Amino acid sequence: MKKIGFIDYYLDEWHANNYPQMIKDVAGDELVVAYAYAEIDSPKGGMTTDEWCAKYGVERINSIEELVEKSDCIVVLSPDNPERHLDLTKIPLASGKRTYVDKTFAPTKKIAEEIVANAVAHNTPFFSTSALRFANELKDVRKDGINFISSRGPGVFEIYTIHQLEPIVILMGSDVKRVMSIGTDNSPAFLVEWEGGKRATFALTNDWRCDFSLGLGYEDGTFGMITAMSDYFPNFIKGLCDFFITGDVKADYNETIAIMGIIEASAKARKQPLTWVEV
Repeated sequence: MKKIGFIDYYLDEWHANNYPQMIKDVAGDELVVAYAYAEIDSPKGGMTTDEWCAKYGVERINSIEELVEKSDCIVVLSPDNPERHLDLTKIPLASGKRTYVDKTFAPTKKIAEEIVANAVAHNTPFFSTSALRFANELKDVRKDGINFISSRGPGVFEIYTIHQLEPIVILMGSDVKRVMSIGTDNSPAFLVEWEGGKRATFALTNDWRCDFSLGLGYEDGTFGMITAMSDYFPNFIKGLCDFFITGDVKADYNETIAIMGIIEASAKARKQPLTWVEV
């Protein structure tokens, strides 16, 4: 049995509340969430760290150092506060132990590169991803020759942008050049350009009746459609468990850095619509 340690900004959030049972459903007794550390109690009036640990049968640890020492594998959570990831990952990513860093990885491309450099310097196996990477519909998509993608999906810009960019970068690569805001305040939308001229658009509807979808344009004039994404969260949990058991890293960190660069440039572009912002 491998023991997993959770590191979070605060524990009473959707990922921390659901990952333990999801992991158990996939891995049985082979993996168990055994330890947890939180920087603060929930600022949203939810469970305190002690209450969370009691509810989920997890041992509270009072320092990141102790948690990393006791754990076989580590999950750094804080999914909605990526600005905490630089500090929260310093010790685990220097430990050499398999570590997953929850989305969104970092608030800027520079910070993403700093986090990655720490892991690389210490030979720590790690990855970070949106669960959309694991959607069934992406498994058999023909990547060669894609030169345009049109993407849409639900959610607010600050939290859900990554879920559209993960599939886009998987399909189009990491050599991103620049971003332009082409939407409105209430309906953010962006044009992204790669080196060599490939382009993609992505739009956030903030309406959960809109599923994640992609239109794929190819150099030969053909076109493909993904009208919905399925099973991405169950598939993600399977991938996470496999990583902890086998060490097989599920996402290239260069893709993660590129995605953080697009998000950062997109935030800047919203302040100056119809103007290119370099990534």
